[in-house]
Amino acid sequence: MFRKVLIANRSEIAIRVMRACRELDVKTVAVYSEVDKNALFAKYADEAYPIGPAPASQSYLNMDAILDVAHKTGAEAIHPGYGFLSENEEFAGRCEKEGIIFIGPSSHTIESVGSKIAAKKTMKAAGIPVIPGSENGIDDLDTAVEVAEEIGYPVIVKASAGGGGIGMKVVRKTSELQETLESTRRVAKSSFGDATVFIEKYLEEPRHIEFQILADSFGNIIHVGDRECSIQRRHQKLIEESPSPIMTPELRERMGADAVKAAAAVNYTNAGTIEFLYSKGDYYFLEMNTRLQVEHPITEVVTGVDLAKEQIRIAAGEKLSYRQEDIRQIGWAIECRLNAEDPLNNFTPAPGKLRRYRSSGGPGVRVDSGVHTGFTITPFYDSLISKLTVWGRDRNEAIARMKRALYEYIIVGVTTNISFHKAVMNNEYFRRGELTTHFIEDHNIIAEVEKIVAAEKEKGATLASALGADEKKVAAIAAVTAYVQSAKAGGAK
Repeated sequence: MFRKVLIANRSEIAIRVMRACRELDVKTVAVYSEVDKNALFAKYADEAYPIGPAPASQSYLNMDAILDVAHKTGAEAIHPGYGFLSENEEFAGRCEKEGIIFIGPSSHTIESVGSKIAAKKTMKAAGIPVIPGSENGIDDLDTAVEVAEEIGYPVIVKASAGGGGIGMKVVRKTSELQETLESTRRVAKSSFGDATVFIEKYLEEPRHIEFQILADSFGNIIHVGDRECSIQRRHQKLIEESPSPIMTPELRERMGADAVKAAAAVNYTNAGTIEFLYSKGDYYFLEMNTRLQVEHPITEVVTGVDLAKEQIRIAAGEKLSYRQEDIRQIGWAIECRLNAEDPLNNFTPAPGKLRRYRSSGGPGVRVDSGVHTGFTITPFYDSLISKLTVWGRDRNEAIARMKRALYEYIIVGVTTNISFHKAVMNNEYFRRGELTTHFIEDHNIIAEVEKIVAAEKEKGATLASALGADEKKVAAIAAVTAYVQSAKAGGAK
């Protein structure tokens, strides 16, 4: 086992990995940007070092600075978390060359699946169903029109590199193709440094279902169950659950087997995720994420498998702690991503200072967070405040528990999407498990959010508003006390 691990990330995921290290008796090293100097993760680590200014390009993406800290501190391995350098084959390759273990797959594997086009070809060759579409990058309008007409509209134009749904656009007729190709190329180039785009058939009523993978260097590969991630905004997930409401033992066996086959096809090691789109009884390979997912807590909650610990053990050369027959999904878990963003303004980020922050607790509740009262959500990084995960014996209990947990949250100082999560939990289609990646639009969720926000403002009796009133009382009392003490000090009676 390692003696010391550097975590090349920030906020809640950095703390998550540090917790796993602490339980494994492994020392941790944090790296932080100027604005994160006093962040919780930097204080939690055994050692912490600055690596640059606030912009990620000058800090959390600064390979030279991160590797320099690793060498200076004697860190034997680097855990990249998710985002930033987690799926960067160059960084993984530099770790390999400089004698530092990258806690993730090899640079070659990251490169092989980093291109969605290349990954799709690999999966097709392995016998895994893929979405109909172009087999190569699209460079001109004529080719785009030919592919689109062959597979039939609507189609979706995607960036080959990167992830998170960035740059994806749906095209429903030929006249929209040229503008979409150009805009997607621009976004792909600026976001990932690669302007390659491709076209796929756009599936109607799709569900986003993924399988967690663990693989060691001895050839052992297992899946750790399924997750449903269909509720998204701008192709980015907001609510996830495990298991999926549509999953049956037979479907899980088939999809799980294909997920394991997909990992084997690229000689995968460590933790990863195989993502599928499910539509009208069929499923198709979407992409592979070569890292720990944001939503990994729901898998941990229903299976009892500590995915972060398994990552570290695998990277240290140990065999998997589990066999496929050991994996059981017990009960139901739901995760809500609580962000500083305004759902009534197209989910626009709403950075600011947290004047008060109190998370939920109680039976079946897990909170992953890197913030505290007084912490500032900056515009430089993702607006995530915390990940709220609940467990129930069944889906109905999990939903009821999530509603209770959302009610208990107190966040004062920034606009959040808590009202959105409340609206979804109350939605009859969600409660029935009738989900698609268009859920928000199809069921006019924002109109329900507006009602919740209006009702809470009118009532003025939520926990957050009550706390706000208490703050005013406390401030007034403090002011009076200060005045009295000052008067006494001046000899007044």
